[in-house]
Amino acid sequence: MSSNKTSPRPVVAGRRNIRGQVLDLEHYVPGLVTFIANKLARSANVLYQKRFGVSITEWRILSQLAIEPGIPASRICYVIGFDKGPISRTLTAMQKRGLIAIQTNPSDARSYSIYLTPEGNRIHDGIIILALERERRLLGCLQPKEREVLINLLVRVHANIAAVEGNGSAAE
Repeated sequence: MSSNKTSPRPVVAGRRNIRGQVLDLEHYVPGLVTFIANKLARSANVLYQKRFGVSITEWRILSQLAIEPGIPASRICYVIGFDKGPISRTLTAMQKRGLIAIQTNPSDARSYSIYLTPEGNRIHDGIIILALERERRLLGCLQPKEREVLINLLVRVHANIAAVEGNGSAAE
């Protein structure tokens, strides 16, 4: 059976767009940061679920509440960089499991303060040992001075994230 229609060409390695551009994934910083973050989060999620029954998102919330007890959900969203919906659902589930307490702000009934419960503190204190060990092992390939340089650079890049927020265009 013959057809005059041509089948779509398969994607081949090294494909370039009209301008001849293609990402060099070994030097594309957003890609490297994303790949590292995804792999770290995936392996942490498996470990923390297995040992403590909490997801990586729940761990991020627990750790933020240990740092800033009584903060509202909006602060958690801002620091972690997640949208309000997933954080709200996670907070509700954590409250039902007794990991956090959500209290109405007495001076403004529309706002809430979130705290770790004793169980939330217990889980936080167990996971932090693993989290810090994972960080130590991850950065074990760097000398102490290199670690400090990396941390300082990441802090600067994080502080500059507003340069690409919005519609994603660098030309805003």
